[in-house]
Parts: sequence; structure tokens; C-alpha cells
Amino acid sequence: MLLREIWYLIQKDFRLEWRQRAALSGMLLYVGSTVFVCYLSFALRGGELPVPAWNALFWIILLFTAVNAVAKGFLQESQGRLLYYYTLVQPQAVIMAKIVYNALLLLGLALAGFGLYAVVLGNPVQNMPLFLANVVLGAVGFASTLTLVSGIAAKATNSSTLMAVLGFPLMVPMLLLLIKVSKNALDGLEFDASRSSLLTLVALNLIVSAVSYLLFPFLWRS
Repeated sequence: MLLREIWYLIQKDFRLEWRQRAALSGMLLYVGSTVFVCYLSFALRGGELPVPAWNALFWIILLFTAVNAVAKGFLQESQGRLLYYYTLVQPQAVIMAKIVYNALLLLGLALAGFGLYAVVLGNPVQNMPLFLANVVLGAVGFASTLTLVSGIAAKATNSSTLMAVLGFPLMVPMLLLLIKVSKNALDGLEFDASRSSLLTLVALNLIVSAVSYLLFPFLWRS
């Protein structure tokens, strides 16, 4: 029953996103324009972008893309629609469906951004499977964390400001691990060199998802 409700809610979110294609186009435009600004700052001036700077800029772009993409998860839901959900589905289905949908959306934006970023500014990644696995974990981690924060911020005034205040401190440890693993992938190190960091990222994602599953019903009733 819970899995069926999650599946129906994910389908609903995809249909709404497709009907509001301007929002998706805006997110893609944001990624493209940010990459183009980086190109104007480095490659167009004849300077070669150092590998640490390439790594840092990539995760900065992905971080702010995640904030813009996931922030609207609960903030765009009207009170009437939330009340309608309350009569139909379990609160656990609502939060898990949002996490899965936001993770898929953010993963698509991350892969598209990486493709454009690699074409415009070069691709110094030497261990591509490790880098892509790190991107997947980063997309899931950003989506789960920001979805929970979006649900909390939607219940308060000045929700956009509250989301930024709550979201960034929670993602700093995850961001440090992601940058470390991607640096290993850029240097061509094997999986063994990043095993502990990858396991920590998986554990963080599971913890955030479990906390969302357990605590969101109390937030839902408020």
C-alpha cells in the first residue's frame, strides 16, 4: 500500500513538472549560464582551469542547482492540496515520493550539467565510474536533505530564508566528502582509496531518509 502511494505521488510530480516545463527550462538555463560564466572567466581568457578549481566549481554549481530545484518541493504546494493529500495518503508516502522525485530530477540536472561542463571546460576525470557514483550519491544526499528542510520551511514564514539557513549547514559535511571523493576520481585513484568516504555518504543518505520517514508524520500533523 505504501509503495503504491509513493508510485502514484511520483507520477503526479512528473506530470506537474511536465505541465510546467518553463520551470525545468529555467533550471537548465541556470546550469548552462553558470557554466558559460565559468568559461568566460577561464577558458576564453586563455588560462587553463586547474583541477582543484574545476572540482570546486562543479560542486558549487551542483549545490546551488540543487537548492533552486528542490526548494520548490513543498513551497509550491498550496494548503488546499496538502489537506487533500492528508485525506488520501500516508505522510510517509508524501515525503518518500518527494525525495525520490527530487533525487531523479537532480540526478538528471547533474548529468546534463556535467556533460556541458566537460565539453566547455574540459574533462580531467581519470576514474569516471568513481566520479559518476559520487555524483549519484551527491544527488541523492542533496535531494533527501533539502526535501526535509523544504518540508520544515514550508510550515514557517520567510520559508525561502529559513531553507537557506537550515540547508547549508546540514550539507557542509556531505559536501566535504563529495569534494574529497571527486578529487580522488580526478587523480585516477582506485575505489579502495575512497571506500570509507563512499560508505559514509551512503550512511548519511540512509540516516537522512530514515529521519525524514520517522519525523515527517509529526510535521505533517502540525
